[in-house]
Amino acid sequence: MNIGSRIAKLRDDRGWTQEQTASSLGISRAALSHYEKNRREPDSETLSKFADLFHVSVDYLVGRTSAPQSVLDGPVRDFVDKLELSNEDLLKQFDLTIDGRKLTPEEARRFIAFVRAERTME
Repeated sequence: MNIGSRIAKLRDDRGWTQEQTASSLGISRAALSHYEKNRREPDSETLSKFADLFHVSVDYLVGRTSAPQSVLDGPVRDFVDKLELSNEDLLKQFDLTIDGRKLTPEEARRFIAFVRAERTME
């Protein structure tokens, strides 16, 4: 299933018209129609708006997963987005671990770089 098909299905499942949905997103009905018919792909900001509106993950919209629900709920996502992991004090305060082993400062920097790179791909 492609982006447009998923957007159209999510909208239809809720019984929303294109006009209602476009208005909620701050886009034109014509733009929404183009997205649903795969004539255009939404930019990352619009894709995020779709995900928030339908309460699904961006990964679901782009077909990277078949599970529509976001992994993080709103308050947790807001906290994570505001957390600056490169701050050495925070790295010391929060014992970040993977597989039961604390991350070294170098591993934490690589982890941060990975997350930032992944976010640019959304």
